[in-house]
Amino acid sequence: MRPKTAAFALIFVAYLTATGAALALLAGAPATAPWDALLADLAATVVVFAFSRRYRNSSFYDPYWSVIPPLLALWWFAHRADGVDLSRAAIVVALVWLWGIRLTANWARHWGGLAHEDWRYPLVRARAGRHARLADFLGIHLMPTLQVFVASLPIYAVMTRGTAPLGALDLLAAVVTLGAILIETVADLQLHAYLARKPRGGFIAHGLWAWSRHPNYLGEVSFWWGLLLFGLAAAPSAWWWLPWGALAMTAMFVFVSIPLMDRRNLERRPAYAEHMRRVPALLPRPPRRSPSA
Repeated sequence: MRPKTAAFALIFVAYLTATGAALALLAGAPATAPWDALLADLAATVVVFAFSRRYRNSSFYDPYWSVIPPLLALWWFAHRADGVDLSRAAIVVALVWLWGIRLTANWARHWGGLAHEDWRYPLVRARAGRHARLADFLGIHLMPTLQVFVASLPIYAVMTRGTAPLGALDLLAAVVTLGAILIETVADLQLHAYLARKPRGGFIAHGLWAWSRHPNYLGEVSFWWGLLLFGLAAAPSAWWWLPWGALAMTAMFVFVSIPLMDRRNLERRPAYAEHMRRVPALLPRPPRRSPSA
């Protein structure tokens, strides 16, 4: 068996085991409150963490980000409350699955196998010193699980409280969510086509990447805001607890992911400083002219 095929087989076993642990906790559980799903989510995270430690590679967790929300959406849809708008519920499930399949496929296509680990994970462990294993569990596995779960709560609202009929806010939510998936798709295709040319010392600065330094992050953030709009359309009275997930996602990308990526690019590519001056980090706009132009 080829190394990458064997690695995918291990990933499949890990996620099958994690799903089994989650379903064991959910057996017979009602879906009237999200806490049962949260406990199942945490159990699955512990299983994936065990595989990460067994094979000394925390990138076992990487597909968790895009695999779990579709499963949560399917679980909540199967246990939806009486009277919820079926059209809205079906649209949300379809969009979440479209997002999840695309993102997981993008990861699978470009994953380097067990010889590869996300470059940020060793930094987390190194900074934690003798508490590296705890930092691995809390920072790389548990916190993202909690963040994604909270950001997925608008799906829960649609399935349990969404008795309001489809309206203009649903249309806006569909446009934002589908547009976010399109932005992520185009950005990833442009990036991987650029990397396939094996550039030395350069960085992508054309297409969507000429208008935003991180259009893939823009698409990801926009996806969670689109889900939030669906949640608000379904349950306007839940306005006080639904936005926290989308806000947390935005904060993570703006204050953690983007600074990390920009710092890494600056260290490896001196010309990136001028690129940062000309191109905004997230929200797109036409690039500023170079001083020499």
